[in-house]
Amino acid sequence: MEYRTLGRSGLKVSTLTLGTMTFGGAGPFAAVGNSDLAEAKRMIDMCIDAGINLIDTANVYSNGLSEEIIGEALGGKRKNDVLIASKARMRIGKGPNDEACRAII
Repeated sequence: MEYRTLGRSGLKVSTLTLGTMTFGGAGPFAAVGNSDLAEAKRMIDMCIDAGINLIDTANVYSNGLSEEIIGEALGGKRKNDVLIASKARMRIGKGPNDEACRAII
């Protein structure tokens, strides 16, 4: 796997990323795909084994279910093997914090 340095952070990020828009398959994202926890875990494990260390998600993917599935799939054993990029600009509710990041791990 090829890696690049992320800005001035010193972090090495794989040039390939696992996108998780299909995780959960709820709401409008059901039309894109419906990967349940078992399938997501299998995909994450395959990607980590191949050297991919960046997972892309967003608070709107299946109304946050994608982020929850990532957290469950990683559990405590593999969470230190990856970086998670979660976009949080899209509003997911009417509350004052419904446009903010969620902590998943």
